[in-house]
Amino acid sequence: MMKQRYLFLIGLVVSIVLAPSCNEAKTDKVKEQKKPADDFEYIAEQFADLQILRYQVPGFEELTPQQKELVYYLYEAALCGRDIIYDQKYKHNLAIRKTLENIVNTYTGDKSTPEYGKFMEYVKRVWFSNGIHHHYSNSKFLPEFPKAYFTELVAASAAEGFPVSPSSPEFASLTGIMFDPAIDAKIVNQAANIDNVAESANNFYEGVTQKEVEAYYAKFTEGKGTKLPEYGLNTKVVKENGQVTEKVWHVGGMYTQAIEKIVFWLEKAIPLAETPEQKDALEKLVKYYHSGDVTDWDVYNTAWVKDVKSQVDVVNGFIEVYLDAIGKKGSFESVVSFKDLKATERIQAISAQAQWFEDNSPLFPEHKKEVVKGIEAKVITVVVESGDAAPSTPIGINLPNNNWVREEKGSKSVSLGNIVHSYNEAKTKGSALDEFGCDEKVIKRIKQYGALASDLHTDMHEVIGHASGKINPGVGTPDKTLIQYASTLEEARADLVALYYILDPKLIEIGVMNTLDVGKAEYDSYIMNGLITQLTRIKLGDEIEEAHMRNRQLVAKWAYEKGKPENVIEFFQRDGKTFVRVNDYTKLRALFGELLKEIQRIKSEGDFMAGQSLVETYGVKVDQVLHKEILERYAKLNLAPYSGFIQPKLVAVYEGEKIVDVKVEYPKDFTEQMLEYSKNYSFLPVYN
Repeated sequence: MMKQRYLFLIGLVVSIVLAPSCNEAKTDKVKEQKKPADDFEYIAEQFADLQILRYQVPGFEELTPQQKELVYYLYEAALCGRDIIYDQKYKHNLAIRKTLENIVNTYTGDKSTPEYGKFMEYVKRVWFSNGIHHHYSNSKFLPEFPKAYFTELVAASAAEGFPVSPSSPEFASLTGIMFDPAIDAKIVNQAANIDNVAESANNFYEGVTQKEVEAYYAKFTEGKGTKLPEYGLNTKVVKENGQVTEKVWHVGGMYTQAIEKIVFWLEKAIPLAETPEQKDALEKLVKYYHSGDVTDWDVYNTAWVKDVKSQVDVVNGFIEVYLDAIGKKGSFESVVSFKDLKATERIQAISAQAQWFEDNSPLFPEHKKEVVKGIEAKVITVVVESGDAAPSTPIGINLPNNNWVREEKGSKSVSLGNIVHSYNEAKTKGSALDEFGCDEKVIKRIKQYGALASDLHTDMHEVIGHASGKINPGVGTPDKTLIQYASTLEEARADLVALYYILDPKLIEIGVMNTLDVGKAEYDSYIMNGLITQLTRIKLGDEIEEAHMRNRQLVAKWAYEKGKPENVIEFFQRDGKTFVRVNDYTKLRALFGELLKEIQRIKSEGDFMAGQSLVETYGVKVDQVLHKEILERYAKLNLAPYSGFIQPKLVAVYEGEKIVDVKVEYPKDFTEQMLEYSKNYSFLPVYN
């Protein structure tokens, strides 16, 4: 629940020149990291609803040889877990991916036909989404070529390369899964009043119902207090001999083939750790991967948040629970990075005031933290991402997720600086802002301040948003109290903290912006996105499924409805087109404060019914007439609503068996990278 997945200015051009900080003179002594090359090609290709981007790793050459070698080992550990996310998302994903890749590699027929072009588009969509379900909407996407053509492709490809014999019933079943829209239609189904476990296609549960899962985990938590590990985070729940049990993801258990490789590279990294704290954390991560005990995961996270002096850092594990409708199972991900020392000053200025923000928030007094524990905030330069973090990437991360660890031990909040830079560069090549912006004044303000506004929103969302507030004594954690609505409400809560404070003069006082127009630009963008432009991301007729999209519509629509008596936000028509406009920024800020107070109350008290009502009333339903109009207008712009990345490639330079240097290469071909990854990092069997 602690990941800022996407830029808020989706499809909107944002200025890449940040407004100057009022305290720039104080930071001259900090060595500025090498800037990205001006002639770098950020956009690689576009297909379906996806744009493939590239990013640079400025400052890598300035790392010491030891740091480079450390990063290289962590890079290898990250990529070794790639297969895991495919299998977690859907039981048949690996078999389907390897079937498709065998055709790509061995098909002897004509590859210049429109049908083959559509086949390759489908393959690339599978790679992008780490499976056959859309990475954002969670719905299964179908091939746009005939089933008969697929049969031709299979017949003209090397039979021995398929993971399942093409003549077998199992292969026929895989084909049916690909082409039948009714089979396993949603990877995550969060609809109300259904069995969310049974109706979700992910591979976290098999042969069990939601009631059975909840009863199983209740045995671990009822009457045990609040300082509990994240039970179920790293397991698959199954039924054996009529009894509910778990298959643990660890060395010697499920996914052992990949986890053993991860551990191999982590162990090579340990002797190169920059600090004793980093060495201790890596050793504890290895121990956790061996034991599979979630108590060891808490021990590791406690050690990890203590490591604040290392420049190199890594996230590696089963972490975010968005892919589980009831919010228990962690998806594998890894992000390898190093600190951008210059850019970190902005986010640290916010972190340093965390207690002030908590004390002055609009929450009920009993829901505020008396003492905000240490929040390590930084801007990072990403080297590689894997698992659930790639190709589609977060722009901000706040970890660990376990509430009691965060409250007592602290947390780390990071903004992915070079990723955001690449997004911003790509957005200058095409824009929906001129189409959907309500007037020239708003458009000009977003172009001038949008990049800084988005950065500050992400910083505050991660640093003071997720870290704010507390749960009442005796109330369970949100995965138990708010269940399938926990992720949406948590993201809304963190967004609202950022929105409430981005129009506060305090940000000018601490030197992270120099005008409240930055806050107004964020309000304009957020309301436009929540009520209009994010609708470009879903098909006509669909409801909103993804937690972040639900959160943004919930916030924007609630504010619109509650502000109607004073016309705080209004829809209006111009030249037959619909626009949305903020009329009173001060009153809108007050509304954001009211909603923040209520959502924190819901979390603090574990009020499921109130949380369900908020999400279902404001976050799910779509105005189909408006949706149709927005899709038609957006289609004329020839833009892709989603973006993801080709990863940089690290190449070790050896003298004998010793690494003496590490070089960064920037691949340009998405297909080549995906095939290379499948060749070098496929450690799991097709079924696990």
